[in-house]
Amino acid sequence: MSERFALIPASYVIFRSGTQVLLQLRQGTGYMDDHWAAAAAGHMEAGESAEAAAVREAHEELGVRIAIENLVPLTAMHRSQANGPALAQRVDFFFSCELWVGEPRIMELDKAADLRWFELDELPAQVVPHERFVLERLTARLPPIVSFGYEQWEAP
Repeated sequence: MSERFALIPASYVIFRSGTQVLLQLRQGTGYMDDHWAAAAAGHMEAGESAEAAAVREAHEELGVRIAIENLVPLTAMHRSQANGPALAQRVDFFFSCELWVGEPRIMELDKAADLRWFELDELPAQVVPHERFVLERLTARLPPIVSFGYEQWEAP
């Protein structure tokens, strides 16, 4: 029997204003530092829904308030590192948000070096790869569930 794995869940909020998205430049996190990423994202806490985690992360990381009804589900991503251990499995819930209260600002100065709006068709070169996957498909219709980091499987 193969090793069972546990999924590590996270929520991402893609803040949108017209054709622009708000991204933060990661620093000091130990993961994808010096890459641009969703302005608000993080692991879900025990007993917390994906939506509640998105709202909490937006407040903790940007100092803004989001009503859950203003979160628009984009996709759920089952993600792994190629040839990574079973425990490296992740499930990421991506939401879009166009309405919030407050001016987004960096709240965790030890984890973000910059916060900027980018045109969707002019994203910076260094974007966290699985997040780029979603950002590049925002103007199209994303499937409700996507996989990232897996080899394509075909039936025998």
